[in-house]
Amino acid sequence: MAVKVKSREILQHIAAYPLGKSLQDIQSELGIATIRNMSEIENVFGCSPLVKKQLMQRLDYLFTYPDGSARALSSRLADFLGVAQNQLFIGNGSDEIIRLLIRAFLNTEEEAIMADITFPRYKTNVSIEGGKPVVVPLKNGVHDLTAMLANITEQTKMIFVCNPNNPTGTIVNKEELTSFIEKVPEHILIVLDEAYYEYATSEEYLQSTPLLKTHANLVILRTFSKVYGLAGLRIGYGIMDPSITAELNKVKEVFNVNQLAQAAAMEAIKDQQFRRECILRNEQGRAYLEKELDELGYTYFPTQANFMMIHIGKDGNEITQKLLTKGIMVKTGAALGYPNSIRVTICSMEDNRSFIEALKNL
Repeated sequence: MAVKVKSREILQHIAAYPLGKSLQDIQSELGIATIRNMSEIENVFGCSPLVKKQLMQRLDYLFTYPDGSARALSSRLADFLGVAQNQLFIGNGSDEIIRLLIRAFLNTEEEAIMADITFPRYKTNVSIEGGKPVVVPLKNGVHDLTAMLANITEQTKMIFVCNPNNPTGTIVNKEELTSFIEKVPEHILIVLDEAYYEYATSEEYLQSTPLLKTHANLVILRTFSKVYGLAGLRIGYGIMDPSITAELNKVKEVFNVNQLAQAAAMEAIKDQQFRRECILRNEQGRAYLEKELDELGYTYFPTQANFMMIHIGKDGNEITQKLLTKGIMVKTGAALGYPNSIRVTICSMEDNRSFIEALKNL
């Protein structure tokens, strides 16, 4: 029997986030014993041993509610970042904070500016809350900040800049980004999504936290899902003016971040040696892939993240399927705005070499 209760009108125009088949299902369908998963943007090197030890110690306390304010984590994170504790908001992944910012600050029909090819949840959440997404095309895979400024109107309430950008991995020049932040009117929120912040090693990458002192409308988002390897626990954070955190506390769930995630994040911050090792291994993998792709004649966006958008020159869906039959799972660019490309996560050197060999054999 079909349900006769209609959902909200806006949902008729929104598709659910596409979730692929499990690795087990794919292995069974193709009859492949092993698949190297280079399609999800995860840290294949895992998480710190300190995290694993702490999680085992927390198992006897699962019957208790987590700290709804994440005070201990906020305190440690504030010391680590050199910011005030009341400037931090801990979320169920940084994507929850995106949703809460939109819920708290965007009125119906107000506008939010974003790139056309970027993290898709900006646009989805703006639409769900009744706002109007204003989409500005990337320029050579990079945010066109000049065009974004030109699209500001009286209805603009929020601007999203993903830096490094997902799915291109590109960054905005620090001088251009600083100038952009200074030109945006102070009544408009600038949401600087830095989920891949730790992987950016270029001298042209902006260190944004000092700008919080002079720009109360700036929100910086980061996560423990990437370099810290805690994607399965869903925990991220935002750095912002205390007046903004106060509004987010009004619209968040009371216990939005579970106690295991909070405990794991606290230990992850302690182990900066593990963090540095992951960054180094990513740099080495990135350099290897760039060298091999150059020799093969493939172009790609210059990435400062832990993934690469590679321009194959052929249908991304077709190449993705062919690689899959060789035990290499990548993301087709057709689903990301680049139909003749593929997105590949930078993994272990063994995985990276296997990918290049499979690409050569195509």
